[in-house]
Amino acid sequence: MDKSTLVLYTRSRCPLCDKAKKIVLELQEEWDFIFQEMDIDSSDELTEKYGIMIPVVEIDGEEIQYGQIDHLTISEAFSEKSKSLSQINGQ
Repeated sequence: MDKSTLVLYTRSRCPLCDKAKKIVLELQEEWDFIFQEMDIDSSDELTEKYGIMIPVVEIDGEEIQYGQIDHLTISEAFSEKSKSLSQINGQ
């Protein structure tokens, strides 16, 4: 089974981003996923897309949550993905 990839879109001097990163790192202890952090200030395209939304959590290309990131919402998203994968693999 391929690992999911979680991308956290952040920028420097962003307290909400720091909090979100801490939550993501805690989640990585529960769920086996690849973690990538993207600084939106490194790309005009990302800044335009996510400027006022950050932090943004994306799992396998799907935006899961932005702004106030919480443990439960992200964990539920991984749980749903896990269920979907086991249903696909079980058929």
